[in-house]
Amino acid sequence: MTRIAFLGPRATFPEQALRSMPEAAGAELVPCAGSPAVLAAVRDGSADLGCVPIENSVEGAVPAVLDGLVTDPPLVIVGEALLAVRFALLVRPGTGFADVGTIASHPHGIAQTRDWIAARLPAATVLLSASTSEAAAQVARGEIDAAVCAPLAADQFGLEIIADDVADNAGAVTRFVLVAPPGPPPAPTGHDRTTLAATTQNRPGSLLGLLTELAVRGIDLTRIESRPIKDRHAEYWFHLDCTGHIAEPAMGEAMAALHRRCDRVRFLGSYPRAAGGNGATSGVGAPAVPEHGTDAAAFAASERWLAGLRSGGSV
Repeated sequence: MTRIAFLGPRATFPEQALRSMPEAAGAELVPCAGSPAVLAAVRDGSADLGCVPIENSVEGAVPAVLDGLVTDPPLVIVGEALLAVRFALLVRPGTGFADVGTIASHPHGIAQTRDWIAARLPAATVLLSASTSEAAAQVARGEIDAAVCAPLAADQFGLEIIADDVADNAGAVTRFVLVAPPGPPPAPTGHDRTTLAATTQNRPGSLLGLLTELAVRGIDLTRIESRPIKDRHAEYWFHLDCTGHIAEPAMGEAMAALHRRCDRVRFLGSYPRAAGGNGATSGVGAPAVPEHGTDAAAFAASERWLAGLRSGGSV
């Protein structure tokens, strides 16, 4: 049986996202205490796959996950899911607003409900937990008074919902990724994403050069983040998401060019894009239309032309 680790405990948003993925069917789902623990479980073989949040539409990237993906041994992303995040305020039965002196959630949960908490519970002390579900567990154990978390945690921990839909930004979405040890990527679907990380020399134009390798091949860049390299002052990993698959000519050429140009390149996976994710330009999941000379046929024609030149054919 496939074992899939996820950011636990039970009743977290990662578990909801994981259960929406086909890989979860029939698998043993194993909760872990924190995203680094999920990645570690996949690396040491105690789990076959891991599900972690990588970015949120309000708060941006999850730093611990970005940093974890570029450490060794390598991991790659093999799938993703988007989850509309809905927060509720949970308390022990019989607790009212006037009784809430402490409130906790995951840092992203607090960030997405900060204004609501300030308006409705201005005197409460706000605390951080390893996950939204752990905050609910703390309420159940009597350690804090209230938790901002998924509504389903109420049944899981025997709590009551005293306020629902408490997010400051309606429609917030979190993107979750499924990670695995390196192996052949999922087959191209025509609606794929490639994730990579690269480092460059600290000199003028080096980042522009990296991005140019994508642009000249018609590759749509959908996300870029920089994260400091922990043991090197003023040096950074650039994390990028692009439309396309490494099996396709444009992306394959771009990866080879980045390998030549950059100090280090870490391929973090090519996998199907979740419906509704960024990178769509003409409907849910639709691929960007290539510019002239960057479609698959043009790459194939240029390869044939080059092969002819190398064999002594005419120009």
